[in-house]
Amino acid sequence: MDEAVRIRVLVVPASKHGGTAEIGRAIATRLRAGGLDVDVAQPEQLHDLSIYGGFVIGSALYLGTWLPSAATFVRAFDTEIRQRPTWLFSSGPLGPGHPEEPIMEDVLTDLMETTGAVQHRLFGGRLEIDRLERTDRFLAEWIGVPEGDYREWDAIEEWAGQIATELSQAAPVTITIDEE
Repeated sequence: MDEAVRIRVLVVPASKHGGTAEIGRAIATRLRAGGLDVDVAQPEQLHDLSIYGGFVIGSALYLGTWLPSAATFVRAFDTEIRQRPTWLFSSGPLGPGHPEEPIMEDVLTDLMETTGAVQHRLFGGRLEIDRLERTDRFLAEWIGVPEGDYREWDAIEEWAGQIATELSQAAPVTITIDEE
């Protein structure tokens, strides 16, 4: 008997202060609503990707690049990631005066080539000065980064819905169960 198996998706949000992790959880919720099985894990928690049929990988941006844990994850699992549909996202712009494209072009090009991603999306970030470590707080105040929550939840949900639709329309994975 052949049984259709739903695609299992892994959402990997690398987050330093929790804002990007919240985006990852929102993406996972929308993917589940679209009929997909979804796991969410931080990059440093992962050792085996063999059960996943697709990935959504993201990171907070710091000084124009992804967090080291996210970059290391992508390099460590590049072969597995490239073999399955993958979407990338970055979280970082913080309102007026902040660069609209805060990810360095060479960083984005490398991420897209390494993962073979279908798409990369940039979402606004969140900054709460009081939650930062001393060094990060000093740097944010010195640079003049605006405090606030600039995440656009409707855009995040819409993008995750598009991913759910694309994955749901992909050829179903089937397994054969031998009955004796």
